[in-house]
Amino acid sequence: MQLPPDNATPRLRPLPRVIFASRWLQLPLYLGLILAQAVYVFQFWGELIHLIEAVFGSKEALATLVNSLGYKGTAVIDPVTSAVTGYAPITKLSETIIMLVVLGLIDVVMISNLLIMVIVGGYETFVSRLDLDSHPDQPEWLSHVNASVLKVKLATAIIGISSIHLLKTFINADNYAEKTLMWQTLIHIAFLLSALAIAAADRVMPAAQGKH
Repeated sequence: MQLPPDNATPRLRPLPRVIFASRWLQLPLYLGLILAQAVYVFQFWGELIHLIEAVFGSKEALATLVNSLGYKGTAVIDPVTSAVTGYAPITKLSETIIMLVVLGLIDVVMISNLLIMVIVGGYETFVSRLDLDSHPDQPEWLSHVNASVLKVKLATAIIGISSIHLLKTFINADNYAEKTLMWQTLIHIAFLLSALAIAAADRVMPAAQGKH
C-alpha cells in the first residue's frame, strides 16, 4: 500500500469536508466588521473636523459637539428653592468639552483596535491562515494567537473601552443621575472581574492538562 507524502493534504470524507468547509460562512461576518470599521473611521473624522471648526470659533460645530456629548454646561440654581432652573448657554469651547471630545476619539480608536483583533485574530484562528510569517507588518500578538489568547485580549480591550466610557461619565457627572453613575461603575467592575476570571482559567487549564 502506497502512503501519501508527508506534505500531502489528507482527503476528507464528504460529510467532514462539508462540515469543515462551513467555516467559510464566517467570511461575510468578518467583511461586515471591516465595513463597520469604515463607519468608525468616518465618525472619527467627523468629530475631529467639528472639534477643529469649534476651535476656530464655529458656533454650529460647537453646538453639534455639545449635542453629541449630551453636555449641558453650568447649572443655574434658584437661590430661594435651590432647584436647577436651567443651564447657562455654552458660547465657547471649554477644556471640559475638549476633554470629552478627545476621550470620545480615543474610544473610537480603542473600538477600532478591538475590531482589528476580532477580524485578524478571528479569521486566523477559525477560518484560514493568513500566512503573514514573513510580512514585516505582522502584529506581534498574531504569532501566538489562539482561541484562548484571543479571549483574554478581547476582554482586556473591553475593559479599556469601559474605562474610557466611565471616565467620560465622571467628567460630565453633573449631567448624569446618581443611579447611572453607580450602575456604570458596577458594570465596569463586573467587566474587570470577568477578565480576571478568563485570564485565571486560561492559566489553570493548560496546567491541569499537563498533569494528565
